[in-house]
Amino acid sequence: MGVLRDAALSTFHARIETMRRFDTIVIGGGLVGTAIGYGLSRAGLKVALIDEGDVAFRASRGNFGLVWVQSKGLGAPHYQRWTRASSETWPALAAELEERTGVAIGHERNGGLQLCLGDEEFAKRRATMEQMRREAGNFGFEYRMIDHAELAAMLPGLGDAVTGGSWTPYDGHVNSLALFHALHRGFAGTGGTYLPNATVTEAQAAPGDFRIDLGGEAITAPKIVLAAGLGNAKLAPIFGLSAPVRPQRGQILVTERTDKAWPIPLGSIRQTPEGSILLGASEEEVGFDTGQKPEIMQGIARRAVMSFPWLAELQIVRAWAALRVMPPDGLPIYDESERCPGAFTANCHSGVTLAGAHANLFAPMVAAGALDPMMAPFSAKRFDVPAAA
Repeated sequence: MGVLRDAALSTFHARIETMRRFDTIVIGGGLVGTAIGYGLSRAGLKVALIDEGDVAFRASRGNFGLVWVQSKGLGAPHYQRWTRASSETWPALAAELEERTGVAIGHERNGGLQLCLGDEEFAKRRATMEQMRREAGNFGFEYRMIDHAELAAMLPGLGDAVTGGSWTPYDGHVNSLALFHALHRGFAGTGGTYLPNATVTEAQAAPGDFRIDLGGEAITAPKIVLAAGLGNAKLAPIFGLSAPVRPQRGQILVTERTDKAWPIPLGSIRQTPEGSILLGASEEEVGFDTGQKPEIMQGIARRAVMSFPWLAELQIVRAWAALRVMPPDGLPIYDESERCPGAFTANCHSGVTLAGAHANLFAPMVAAGALDPMMAPFSAKRFDVPAAA
């Protein structure tokens, strides 16, 4: 028995000695996790990025590619400021990624338009934009409501159904797949360790001490970031955190390539640098169903053709559906664990827009070991409201 016990202890100690140790573990290899991982690795930390692979619901490969500000933060000025801050960091991030990786991500930040069909939509949009301006206070919020005649001069082929639209200078767009590739390449180039096709089979959490088992390998670190999208809902409680996120489906249509039509993205219509036009997107509460519905696709196409009748002449060459990571109130959730200091979580449905904030603002907070007090309104504690008696 003593020999067997000694052999078991020897095996245990050998495993402990060979266990890989990192400064930070990031769970989630999508846009949110990779942007955070890149920011941490760039700062000199030894980072492990766990990516479950194609078995995960990959919102990062199904998004619209907008860096969009003007629709974010109604009734929540802290979200408006966070989104604006991310947009401000985007030009430098794009240039930095191209310099480090050689990948051009096609970022443009020359404003954006949200088109309105009919007087009712236009009036509602004006009220929304004005409320956001008031809520911004001294922070400011620049916008313009543009009528049909002025829009028609800016956007050739505009349909008569378009009453007008809202414009802000903060918006832009990007090739999101190139961004995803550049972030992964940048992460590897700064010394990050990428662990693909890795599923978390067991997790142990203690203050400043986290161990993750990946089905044959264990890794440890004093800090951990949960950025696993919809997977965070199950992971978060292990670390004393909460991530009440649900899936929301969106569908997108893609046309054949055509000549450059507009100088800026139009909210639910954007043209890629290659010439394809993306049309979207729906908001459907269907659980984890990633299928497509013809009636939803027809609705997307109908609105697009009402906006620009000439779009009806283009062929649809691709279509897809993907699942957004949606908190109960639609706003991001960022938290740090009180039970297990060193554990953080990041949850949002705007991985492209917020990539700048995640790499340049959130990652430094994780590296420092604490979220800035300005992040308090994003905590999941906002959902801990006692039921009425």
